[in-house]
Amino acid sequence: MRDLRLKSWGLFLWIACLLSGCAFVSVSLQEKVRPLEETVLSGEGKDKVLLISIGGVIGGVEPTPLRLVRPSRRPDMLSEVKEQLEKASDDHRVKALILRINSPGGGVTASDTLFHEVMELKRKTNAKVVASIQDIGTSGAYYIALAGDKIVAHPTAITGSIGVLTLRFNAQKLLEKIGVDASVIQSGKRKDVGLPFRPLSSEEREMLQGIVNNFYERFVGLVVERRKKGISLEQARKIADGRILGSKEAKELGLIDEVGYLDEAIDLAKKEAGLQKARVVAYHRPGEYLNNIYSMAPGGGMEKMAPWGGFRGVDLLGQGPPSLSGAPIPGLEDILGDPGPTFLYLWMP
Repeated sequence: MRDLRLKSWGLFLWIACLLSGCAFVSVSLQEKVRPLEETVLSGEGKDKVLLISIGGVIGGVEPTPLRLVRPSRRPDMLSEVKEQLEKASDDHRVKALILRINSPGGGVTASDTLFHEVMELKRKTNAKVVASIQDIGTSGAYYIALAGDKIVAHPTAITGSIGVLTLRFNAQKLLEKIGVDASVIQSGKRKDVGLPFRPLSSEEREMLQGIVNNFYERFVGLVVERRKKGISLEQARKIADGRILGSKEAKELGLIDEVGYLDEAIDLAKKEAGLQKARVVAYHRPGEYLNNIYSMAPGGGMEKMAPWGGFRGVDLLGQGPPSLSGAPIPGLEDILGDPGPTFLYLWMP
């Protein structure tokens, strides 16, 4: 009876407020991400050369309970690049694309997805693509660069590091030392492969090595397919031992086409697209300042992998305070890391 009275009073107050002109305001705790805008950075003419930046560790960030409390200020990398590519595909005046790369690589799937999305843009629009490697374009970042019709590397760039790795740590002895016992209930004897509570058996290690080898062969095969300067499979495997390369050596080995600056990469993109003149444009969120081709350039891309599997120097929550050096302080997820193995196209010195 008491609950019925409360509901009746609630309904009465709602009707009274509505009749008296009360306004109901819906407040969202999450910052609204506004649509992309286009800014002309240089040049003139009706045709466009679009500049897209790929920087930092490559990966998509999945929602977690922590991220629901502290929502990200903007979409993750995959969503952001996909949105820009879709906007470009709807604009028939975009004749060429510059991938401004500054990254050590990242997740196998994320790298392959971005490569696929760039190739889809080329298929749909016939736009030419030039990859411009800045400070660093290694492993998964070089994998993405292979989508380019041409690859240009800055004279001081580092590239290469073609290969795959996975990290897996055994914390069994540490847990025993602090008195923690981990019990896993599973449906099969291999279901807990990769969890850090016990060592790997030789069969399990062989299984993970097989996956790494498959990803490696995919990477090497893509190098042979996309580099049109006659790199044989044997040559590609010799180069793809994880070594890093300077721009000059990378050109000599056929991994890149030119050593040059960003403005030279833009000129090459115009030439590839058959353009005499064009506007160089970039997409951005409202309020972000763009003035020239170096505006909002991604950083050095030297975010590290922490020894527990999380990324060090990357605030995955999106809102962590900067350290005194200006680098983001790792979020809680960086410290906790991922308990299972992660397969990476990543250079992590």
